[in-house]
Amino acid sequence: MINIRTKKYVISKVLDAFFISVNRAYLFVIQFFKQVLVPPFHFSEIVNQCFEIGLRALSLITLTGFIIGIVFTKQSRPSLEDFGATSWLPSLIGIAIVKALGPLVTALICAGKVGSGIGAELGSMRVTEQIDAMEVSAINPFKYLVVTRVTATMITIPILSFYCIVVGLLGSYVNVRAEEATSFIAFFQSAFSTLHFLDLSTSVVKALIFGFTIGIVGSYKGFYATKGTQGVGKAANQAVVMAMFLIFIEEVVIVQVSNWIRYF
Repeated sequence: MINIRTKKYVISKVLDAFFISVNRAYLFVIQFFKQVLVPPFHFSEIVNQCFEIGLRALSLITLTGFIIGIVFTKQSRPSLEDFGATSWLPSLIGIAIVKALGPLVTALICAGKVGSGIGAELGSMRVTEQIDAMEVSAINPFKYLVVTRVTATMITIPILSFYCIVVGLLGSYVNVRAEEATSFIAFFQSAFSTLHFLDLSTSVVKALIFGFTIGIVGSYKGFYATKGTQGVGKAANQAVVMAMFLIFIEEVVIVQVSNWIRYF
């Protein structure tokens, strides 16, 4: 009887903690949208965060995007050769990289590099009471720390996504050029020939949503970090895991909505 009561108590505590966390996250997101369009805007801090975010992820995105372009092209070639359709290879690569791989790969890399960095940075500020000191100094820490970082990720991730797409297509072109001696102009004309405005706009929307997710999750986990240095590491780890999980869910939802719009 005691064990049953204990289990019910534990389950109740877990559920209470879960719903409290969901409510706090909801209020955190609502607070962002309330303050993002209210002055002061801290443009210098937004620019600084854009520079930091781009610098953190640029080299890794360059390497990863180029390798993905080469590898995906090499893996797709044998399948198309079986049907005698190797001429469609640039179009296939263009569709895959622009519509899916470019934004998704960029978001996953930035979730690991940028999301963890934001979580660790704000977490360390929380446990060392720097955020409390800002509140005492009549500075809005949410506006200065959270809004600027989320805005910066929403600006930078689409730019990095476009850069990843270009680098990925260049990697694909290198492989196609080595195998078939296709010209640069012919390759890119073929790669973009089957893409439509909906495909490009969907890619941009994905990047914006992924950027918002990475920024808001990293900021949330860091802003409410506890338990000293151990909490900082936990906040950074949770920021990465949660951001990646949400990115995959958003990818599925956006693709489904895009298909519905295409059919209608």
